[in-house]
Amino acid sequence: MLLYMSNANREVRSMSLHSVSVAGVVVREDGRVLVIKRADNGAWEAPGGVLELDERPEEGACREVLEETGIKVEPERLTGVYKNMKRGVVALVFRCRPVGGEEHTSDESVDVRWFTREEVERHMAEAYAVRVLDALNASGPHVRTHDGHRVLGA
Repeated sequence: MLLYMSNANREVRSMSLHSVSVAGVVVREDGRVLVIKRADNGAWEAPGGVLELDERPEEGACREVLEETGIKVEPERLTGVYKNMKRGVVALVFRCRPVGGEEHTSDESVDVRWFTREEVERHMAEAYAVRVLDALNASGPHVRTHDGHRVLGA
């Protein structure tokens, strides 16, 4: 229904194909953040993935973090909304705190580590590092666009 309503004033109806993903920026008491090295492309990112149709965004972020890292988390707040303009993916990112579990890899992650802010800036692509840095910041939530590598707008 929303799709129809969003195109109601157009003569030719187009289909908006977006995917919604969620990610959790898990911050320990010492300020380090949980990151994974993705199995598909070797990139360092905050754990996350596609939001299921029947789950709330916060629940999806917790599920994805647990599946990819073995760490159980509680969401604290939404820290940003990020759109990949090339792929049509909208990501909702939540700052989370760890509440249990043990780190392990999965089918989607080949490494799991706790990075410092400096390691995030050094090892992560700008489009994904900004998500972590925004979550470490007290301001927000932020709304940003990117091309998969670089942030396009602040």
